[in-house]
Amino acid sequence: MVATTSLTSDLQVHLAQVIADHGGWIGFDRFMALALYAPGLGYYSCGDRQIGNLPVDRAGGSSDFATAPGISPLFGRALAVQVRQALELTQTDSIWEFGAGTGAMAAQLLQALGEQVRSYTIVDLSGSLQHRQRETLAAFADRVRWVTELPAAIRGVVLGNEVLDAMPVQLLARLKGQWQERGIAWNLDGQLCWQDRPTDLRPPIAIDGAHDYLTEIHPQAEGFMRTLVDRLARGAVFLIDYGFTESEYYHPQRAMGTVMCHQAHRADTDPLVDVGAKDITAHVNFTGIALAAQQAAEQAGVADDWQLLGYTSQARFLFNCGLAQMLEAASVPERGMANKLLMEHEMGELFKVIGFCRGPAWDAIGFVQGDRSHTL
Repeated sequence: MVATTSLTSDLQVHLAQVIADHGGWIGFDRFMALALYAPGLGYYSCGDRQIGNLPVDRAGGSSDFATAPGISPLFGRALAVQVRQALELTQTDSIWEFGAGTGAMAAQLLQALGEQVRSYTIVDLSGSLQHRQRETLAAFADRVRWVTELPAAIRGVVLGNEVLDAMPVQLLARLKGQWQERGIAWNLDGQLCWQDRPTDLRPPIAIDGAHDYLTEIHPQAEGFMRTLVDRLARGAVFLIDYGFTESEYYHPQRAMGTVMCHQAHRADTDPLVDVGAKDITAHVNFTGIALAAQQAAEQAGVADDWQLLGYTSQARFLFNCGLAQMLEAASVPERGMANKLLMEHEMGELFKVIGFCRGPAWDAIGFVQGDRSHTL
């Protein structure tokens, strides 16, 4: 299958060279990493306006998508309730945020938590977004810092909102009963095209049926979890993203995978078009995230000290953190925007929250009702 491409010339040259250096084919994970993060060329490396706010951007702004903190500041205020409890119970005073976007969530949390947060560390691969974050967080400059490498030990609360979905995935295709890894090559016309190669890789569970099937596996996201287990000496982790449990993710009827692209607040399913000019994401397998953390803790001999706090929908998590009460004092327009975070057909059900802690287990506010950990 061939796609007409619209690449910047520099990114096109870079991709062509990488593909040639790898024998004319690269896995989708390598392609996705280059399309998003190639220094100075990738989507997140050549601008800072990918992430916007609603409703402004739908009315004519230049962003491609909006995340929960840009939709409503009540998101950060509600999340702060959980973070406050986590800081208190883990006896820490630092927040670590991965992929801070515009900096909106950091600003909301710092404003809500005040002096309870001594330091706020942002880990972000995008230099251009770091510039935007510095502008957003200018009022908190004395407490915010940026790093590109993690220390040997982290103490505090680790946060990631829509971070896991942007981590490169490998594509697996079952065609006529045979599993292939789907990757990227150049065709004779000098265009990017899909190309499948036989592989021993498999989804983590068997897919019933003999029909053709396309899906993803998530080694980078699972590796990220293993790193967190290794580095978190004391504290908690809360990750918010769209995705499913393993049984839902690899359901026989989900035969076309979950890779999606976002541009100008529209979604499409063709990552080979407008490469470098739009976001590429995949849904999260939350069972895989939980298992990767559990296995890493067991291998490190800290299984008794690493706890799953809970797993639930974003709507239930925010309700548990008091968003309903916050809405009572909000204006009608504010309620309308905050409802996007809660409604089932918007973000309320598709987005999930998973939490972990290092140290003794405790009852996390965000999971006090509607915990679905048993489904992982």
